Amino acid sequence: MAYPPGYGGPGSKHRARGPMVPQNANAPQLFDDTSSTYGAQQGGYPAPGIDMGFNQIFADPVANVAMAYGSTIASQGKEIVHKEIDRFMSMNKLKYFFAVDTTYVMKKLALLMFPYVHQNWEVRYHRDVPLPPRQDVNAPDLYIPSMAFITYILLAGMALGLQKRFSPEVLGMCASTAFVWVVIEVLALLLGLYLITVQSDLGTFDLLAYCGYKYVGMILAVVGGLIFGSNGYYIALAWASCALMYFMVCSLRMKILPSVVHEGLSRPSGRAQMYITLAAAAFQPLILYWLTVQLVH
Repeated sequence: MAYPPGYGGPGSKHRARGPMVPQNANAPQLFDDTSSTYGAQQGGYPAPGIDMGFNQIFADPVANVAMAYGSTIASQGKEIVHKEIDRFMSMNKLKYFFAVDTTYVMKKLALLMFPYVHQNWEVRYHRDVPLPPRQDVNAPDLYIPSMAFITYILLAGMALGLQKRFSPEVLGMCASTAFVWVVIEVLALLLGLYLITVQSDLGTFDLLAYCGYKYVGMILAVVGGLIFGSNGYYIALAWASCALMYFMVCSLRMKILPSVVHEGLSRPSGRAQMYITLAAAAFQPLILYWLTVQLVH
């Protein structure tokens, strides 16, 4: 018995599925069939062309050499930046100027107020390295100048408040003026030492410390004016000015060029160095008066 196409033989329970022809086989398609492409990418793998191109970039020896050269230049630039920063502001040097303790602070304040009784002004060294301030009272520090600067600003605010003249602008002007004067003084000393080619171990931090000790005298003058009036202010100002001048001369003459102390002032360079030292000391009373007189009058 003949069976129509698409059916199995006798006893068969399944039909033989042949190719089904759509009814509108010859009708034009409105959209392209992209199901085959989508199915090829369902596995989660990128297209072969993209993967090969990405690997070729890193497999290229020229690209590897360029990347290594760029990393080398970046590391060299980082080292140069660190060297320049250490040249102008070394953290190790900055830590040295803050290596203080309570005993040193008390001795240093007494030295600033009564320098006339002090005998030995030489900075002590250990293996060509200066001892830290907590081990040598003659060593300069930045702790006392920084704390004295903050105390001066607070004291100026209190003095202005007692005179009914306090305002944030006036207090900010006092703080900026006090800081700028010290910076100008340090720059002037550095320029003077450079012009006369002084060979010394004085650095920027050293000069900043010595010039910053004037804040202690300024505090003394303002406190004297607030407690005892104008007479107390001028007496305290005179004492602080004389003490600071004596301290600056004795300290700087040992730091600018130690050979001048032993060989005398016979050479012209020695006389020029002493002139700079005396000028720096003589400038202190003017700054003390300029930065404190408006707070007590």
